[in-house]
Amino acid sequence: YYCQKRLVPEKNILALSLGNTLNDRISRDSYKKLLVQPIRKTLLKPEFAGKIKCLLTTYGVPIKVGKRGPLKDHQQKLTKLRTLLQQEKDKIKQLEQSSNTVNSRLLAEKKKKVNRKIKWLQANIDYVTGKETNASVDSELSMVLFGNYELYRWQPNQLKKAAPFWDFKTLMVSRLDGPSVKIAQGLIDKAIAAENNGLKGIAYIDSGHSTQKPGDPMFAKFDSSLWDLASVIKAKTKIPVIEERTAALFAAGQCPSTALYCGWYSLKKYIDAFDYVDGAIGFHIASWEAIDLRDPNSTQWCPAMLKDGITATFGAVAEPYLHSFPMPDAFFSELVEGRCLAEAYYHTNPFNSWQMILIGDPLYRPFKAVARSISHRALIKK
Repeated sequence: YYCQKRLVPEKNILALSLGNTLNDRISRDSYKKLLVQPIRKTLLKPEFAGKIKCLLTTYGVPIKVGKRGPLKDHQQKLTKLRTLLQQEKDKIKQLEQSSNTVNSRLLAEKKKKVNRKIKWLQANIDYVTGKETNASVDSELSMVLFGNYELYRWQPNQLKKAAPFWDFKTLMVSRLDGPSVKIAQGLIDKAIAAENNGLKGIAYIDSGHSTQKPGDPMFAKFDSSLWDLASVIKAKTKIPVIEERTAALFAAGQCPSTALYCGWYSLKKYIDAFDYVDGAIGFHIASWEAIDLRDPNSTQWCPAMLKDGITATFGAVAEPYLHSFPMPDAFFSELVEGRCLAEAYYHTNPFNSWQMILIGDPLYRPFKAVARSISHRALIKK
């Protein structure tokens, strides 16, 4: 259906044997055998080598890949690390017991130093044991041409702030998925409708969450980005902007004709404030909002937004940490400048081999007219 609508050659379809059961999760070994090997083999064939820059996964392909096992032949190292960790924890207890006899400032400095070492040791233990090596399937597939690479937390996204053709290995990956096959297929239709008719509606920007964590620089940075996003939309589009700058969120039914949305923070508790127009794009900055992507009864933001009619979004399949989200003003600026969905995301996504997942037609360009206008002005200027 996608190939017909987007005029993609049917030879570009890679059908994989993944069993008869619809599974959200795949083990690390099965991922390598059933996904990595056939995809890499296909992409390295002469007719595709160096020509494919984007993969589109569909309803049926697993969403999450499990963690790797402990590193082999590291048991002796692991034992040593755990011994050292316990020694540092014992030091903390000793420092706390001596708090009445030691200068408080000196004590705080000693604790800080020991705690830094504890974190370093714990990170090394986690690396050896394989903790935080699970990820989204799509984020791992971005690196399917890299061969062997280190599996622990994330890898830098080489396409961030770069033209797609500057990097010859990183693949852009998007997904047509959601609470039902009908919803997944509808993402194509709504994207094309918005391109043909123009994206019309209202942008809703929900900032103010940094007030819940005063002094946290990352929280302040994201609120600042949301404020800048409002300015970008006002300056570069004809879409009106409505902002919520307090700690409150948009209330149920408060956001008719939603074309663009970005905000935070309601963890795994979607608020039905939005009436999405065809082509609507938005994301909610919160952890774990795409864990149960295919559950029609989920209150997580990604499945709930898709069920409500949004055309493109992204979220995390496990704890991503705040710094893993694209900055709102940067992501939407890419779209406003005429980039397609996949380019906008990969120009601003910090990491691959991690937890985020992009949902929607990768070729969707909500601001095609703006892009044509920019190109025309550039041509006249030249």
